[in-house]
Amino acid sequence: MNLLQKIYCRVFQGAFRAALPVLPYREPEILRRVKDIPKVLLRKQIDAVLLVTDQGVRGLGLTQRLEKGLEEVGIRCAVYDKVVANPTIHNIEEARALYLKSGAQAIIAFGGGSAMDCAKVTGARIVKPKKPVHKMKGLLRIRKRLPLLIAVPTTAGTGSETTLAAVITDSGTKHKYPINDFSLIPRYAVLDYHVTLGLPKHITATTGMDALTHAVEAYIGRSTTKETRFMAEQATKLIYENLKKAYDDGKNAEARENMLQAAYCAGIAFSRSYVGYVHAIAHSLGGQYGVPHGLANAVILPYFLEEYGSACQKKLARLARVAGMVPRYTSDRRAAAAFIQWVKDMNKYMEIPETIKEIREEDIPAMAKHAAAEGNPLYPVPVLMDAAELEKMYEKIMEKREGKANADSGNGAKTENVLPKRKTHYIVLSKRSA
Repeated sequence: MNLLQKIYCRVFQGAFRAALPVLPYREPEILRRVKDIPKVLLRKQIDAVLLVTDQGVRGLGLTQRLEKGLEEVGIRCAVYDKVVANPTIHNIEEARALYLKSGAQAIIAFGGGSAMDCAKVTGARIVKPKKPVHKMKGLLRIRKRLPLLIAVPTTAGTGSETTLAAVITDSGTKHKYPINDFSLIPRYAVLDYHVTLGLPKHITATTGMDALTHAVEAYIGRSTTKETRFMAEQATKLIYENLKKAYDDGKNAEARENMLQAAYCAGIAFSRSYVGYVHAIAHSLGGQYGVPHGLANAVILPYFLEEYGSACQKKLARLARVAGMVPRYTSDRRAAAAFIQWVKDMNKYMEIPETIKEIREEDIPAMAKHAAAEGNPLYPVPVLMDAAELEKMYEKIMEKREGKANADSGNGAKTENVLPKRKTHYIVLSKRSA
């Protein structure tokens, strides 16, 4: 990135950071049980709601308790359960039509980040009927209070139950983009660990690493506050202590409850301090190939932590010490190396791959351009990168194809080593696991 671009990005980020104390951030009111939702609705004299979820969550019977509870108190419930893994504009318009047809007065998002993102933007379309979704892209394009929104996370990862962000996919352009507005923050967040018990291992793994990515990117960025640093530290410590337990034993109630709290804390941290290029690239992969967001974040995170090098070393070292990965007296270099190694070890333990197999070389320039447009100037990353520099990061996380490996073998390379080598900035202290 050239000097003028860097100056522009840092000035923009500095102005945004200076404005943080006066921006209308808020936290949702916390409920601890799904059964408390009907009470809230009755208190607000709401007699019809739209439940936004997906077929997997509803098929497992996770919404049954809520639907029955609403029926028992006479609250009508229309259900939209067609949300896909990367929610589309089509999902939004279908959900909006059902909301209007059913006479709903509130929206309940029940599921992972996709269901919550769909519910948020559905609410935005209801209060902004003349504004299409693609014109809501970016910052503060809604600025109008949504219908009452209650978020029930069934995974401990996205933190969407507390954030001002939603990410939507345009199926036509294969472009995934964020929508950010304070009005998108849910009014209530239901942190009921019961709905996460028995979550499949691969979802536990990728959503847990998603929460970690939120905490880490918020923490190593240049727009932190005392509150966001505290929340990111709490999230990281909880994930370090509980993710492996939740992965090994899906019925571990304490670990599940702690992971929900970790995702919530990470959500607060990145809502105010933002994320970075890990998310920008993950969004492009979700839009282009449908790669699940948590999986993409998990794979990409260690590559960027290594690439940032000394620019994030001190902060990573602090996270490692706070989480209890290393003794307090460990040097920054070794503590940061231990943190990165722990991320890699957790990915390996939970069978998360080292590369994204879907990436095609011919798609990289366009995806890098989208990622750069998303990240610059908004994301206060430790090291600024333009599209050309981001292209190199895609190449690092791309799975090498057989033809490329064979071509390398003709130049003396070993054909069995088909994974891209990672650039190393630190001497690894030791391999650690949670």
